[in-house]
Amino acid sequence: MLATRLVILGKQGAGKGTQAIRLSQHFRVPRISTGDMFRMFVKGDSEIGRRAKKYMESGDLVPDEVVNEMVRERLVELDASEHGFVMEGFPRNVAQADALDDMLSPHPVDLVIELDVPTGVVMRRLASRRVCTVCGLNYSVDAPPKKNWTCDACGGDVVQREDDTEAVISRRLDQYDKQTAPLVAWYLATDRLAAVDGEGDPDTVTRRLLRAIESRLARR
Repeated sequence: MLATRLVILGKQGAGKGTQAIRLSQHFRVPRISTGDMFRMFVKGDSEIGRRAKKYMESGDLVPDEVVNEMVRERLVELDASEHGFVMEGFPRNVAQADALDDMLSPHPVDLVIELDVPTGVVMRRLASRRVCTVCGLNYSVDAPPKKNWTCDACGGDVVQREDDTEAVISRRLDQYDKQTAPLVAWYLATDRLAAVDGEGDPDTVTRRLLRAIESRLARR
C-alpha cells in the first residue's frame, strides 16, 4: 500500500486539529502537529523549546530553520516514513514548502487541503476553545468534556491555551494572511491543492475532506 501524505492548511481556529486527528485515524497514519510538538519541547525545557518559546509567547511565528529541523527529524521516524502522515501547522510559507519537498523527495505530499473558514468565525471559535494539555484534543465552552474539564480521551487537563488571547490571535491571523496566501497559490500552481469548506459541524466537514482526498488518491 502506498503511503498517504497529507497537509492541512487553514487559519488558526479553522478546525485543523480536530480534522487532522480524524483523518489520521481514518487513514491509519500519524498526525504530525508542529504546534503540539513545540509545546511539548517547551514543557520539557529542551534547547529547541527554549528557542521557540520566545516567539510563541509573543505570537510570532517560529523561524523556518527551527521548524524545519524539528519536522525533518520527525519525518524520518518509521511510522511517518513508511505509512505517511497528516501534517498540521507546516508548511506556513513557500520556503518551508520547498524544504518539505526536499525532505520527502522523490515522493512529495499527495494533497494539500485548505480549510476555508471566515475570519469572524475563527475569532469566535478561538475565544471559546479549550485544549487537552496531554493529547491536544480540542473542546469548547459550548462542547466541554463530560467531567470537570478533564479530557474524555486521556484524562488530561483541558485548559485555555496561553496563545488564545485576542491580541495574539489577531497577530497570528494577520501573519497567516501575509505568509500563507503565496503558499496557497504555489500549491495550486503545482496541482496539489484542494480548498474545502470548513464551516459546519465536524462530521460534515470530515465528509467533505474525505471526498476531496479520495478523489485525489484515486489519481495516483
